[in-house]
Amino acid sequence: MRSGFVAVVGRPNVGKSTLVNAIVGQKVAITTPVPQTTRHAVRGVLHSDDLQVVFVDTPGMHKPKTVLGSRLNAIARGSLADVDLILFLVDGVAGVGQGDRFIAELLRDTPTPVFAVLNKIDATGGAKRDLPQLQRLAALGDFAEVVPLSATTRRGVDGLVALIADRMPDGPPYFPPEQVSDQTPEQLVAEIIREKVIVAMREEVPHSIAVVTDELGPGESEGVVAIQATVYVERDSQKGIVIGRGGTMLADIGARARAELEPALGSRVWLELRVKLSKEWQRDPKKLERLGY
Repeated sequence: MRSGFVAVVGRPNVGKSTLVNAIVGQKVAITTPVPQTTRHAVRGVLHSDDLQVVFVDTPGMHKPKTVLGSRLNAIARGSLADVDLILFLVDGVAGVGQGDRFIAELLRDTPTPVFAVLNKIDATGGAKRDLPQLQRLAALGDFAEVVPLSATTRRGVDGLVALIADRMPDGPPYFPPEQVSDQTPEQLVAEIIREKVIVAMREEVPHSIAVVTDELGPGESEGVVAIQATVYVERDSQKGIVIGRGGTMLADIGARARAELEPALGSRVWLELRVKLSKEWQRDPKKLERLGY
């Protein structure tokens, strides 16, 4: 069979996680409209006949302002090693920018083949507007392929997968056929909760949020999984925002999280959420370690 690893890189919010989910065929990475949602290198696995491709979804590369930001960039760069192919995503709506040029420079000397992917063509206004962006993208480097697509609508995704399959070497399966991600249940739970907090908070506190799964195991009732998780914020004022008046915001976050956790875990879920303060955790290396970054 053919098998290999593909790193997916680009600026924040260009659609890397959405593309990985579209290729794998189910949600393996959380997605929100907020940049820098992805904080770990999440692996999603495509299984198809005699083919297995492991996609490494990476944090968006950006100019860091915190220790966390620097660590996210390091994760993204580290993911470029020991892969068989790199997908370099660019936002077709925003167009090729300075951040894209910076990443293209990082990729210029890599011996690994690079596909340049222009994403979000469903929202660009048509092929006439895509062509100049494709030309600008192609001019950034010596890419093996330049591919326009929409991860949201899946337009062009199957064509990209076919090109990727042609580049995969002969090799063994790295994951069993039933496994589509390398995340542990605890990581999956924390990420789903964090996604619901980000979506609920929008611009108010999303980058100050971290979530840790404290306990996950059988509940008191048969067929129920009991979960305790903590939502960490950086400032005391943010606790009130996340909890909401009379606890309504936290209750809504919990309800939205349970609705996704139950099918993901294949069980009914009892979920207890707590909100704690961890001052300036994004800038404190020791706190980052404790929170899993």
